[in-house]
Amino acid sequence: MKLQAMFKVLFTTVSVGSLMLAGCTQQEQVSSQVQDEASPSIVEVQQRSSPTSTPQPAERTPDVVYVPTPPEVVDRMLKIANVTSKDTLYDLGSGDGRIPIAAVQKYKVKKAVGIDIDPERIKEANENAKKAGVTGQVQFLQQDLFKSNFSDATVVTLYLLPELNVKLIPQLLKLKPGTRIVSHAFDMGDWKPEKVEQVDGRTVYFWTVPAKIPANLQKYTRSS
Repeated sequence: MKLQAMFKVLFTTVSVGSLMLAGCTQQEQVSSQVQDEASPSIVEVQQRSSPTSTPQPAERTPDVVYVPTPPEVVDRMLKIANVTSKDTLYDLGSGDGRIPIAAVQKYKVKKAVGIDIDPERIKEANENAKKAGVTGQVQFLQQDLFKSNFSDATVVTLYLLPELNVKLIPQLLKLKPGTRIVSHAFDMGDWKPEKVEQVDGRTVYFWTVPAKIPANLQKYTRSS
């Protein structure tokens, strides 16, 4: 009888211990599951914390000090180029993005791209596009415009310097015949403009890419 009673007590003790151990294990599993569900993974935290875009360092010092084109001059540049919703516009040296943004807002151009080498200007242009509500309709590229591909342009806008305009001639003459080019303030040397207009004391120049390169511009095609 005593032996039987001892076995009974031992069995009861083991059973209770097993139940307690199982309960602790289950509680730890539930606690771990709740913690996993409540806490994002490291990857998720990194993804949420990462900025959407980080400006890259400038490839080189910008060629010009940025001076914005006044709104009334922007309007005249787009009008003299006869911009429409079918156009693909590139602004070379786009600064704060005002010309591509205006082209989208007022003329609903098919595509508007600004190219600038200065990361601060690209950042500012993207912020302005967001404020204007046209983020998905314009694109700003941090590039050296002398190395950029804008071969699909039907309109090109400029506000650079005379020597930089001239340096661009080989690239511009490769564009499709009929492509319109507009420059604020500065001409292009040997390439004489077809129109010159004044806006509040500021000058706007206009050209179209010719189907046949004239003799005085042949030198630019040979050196390109």
